[in-house]
Amino acid sequence: MNNTELFEVEPAIDAPLNFDILLQPHRVAFIAKLLDYPHATADVVRVSEQRFTRELERQLGEDVVPALRAYQNAYESSGADLTKDELALAQRWAKAYDAARTAGFRDLGDTDEAFFEVRPV
Repeated sequence: MNNTELFEVEPAIDAPLNFDILLQPHRVAFIAKLLDYPHATADVVRVSEQRFTRELERQLGEDVVPALRAYQNAYESSGADLTKDELALAQRWAKAYDAARTAGFRDLGDTDEAFFEVRPV
């Protein structure tokens, strides 16, 4: 075999490129962690975090991170500094977090000091 035959590249079948993924709205991911739970085992923590995350996404959909940020802004400033939309989003966060916390703590027993930390990634 000579160099020409060795390095000859067969033309690839040209499939059309799909750029639809670029047109979709950017979704910011988040991580939810169960913290300060005294009876933690890896499986218990994983299941609890999955329940929490699933419920938070069910309640807020694509708005998880924007709602978290709106809540943080509302907590750190006065209500006069925020728009009505930001205040409404912050209220949605509080309601969704409460529902998600209830789902996450189901079957855990004593959770007096435990909480879920949510961070965008």
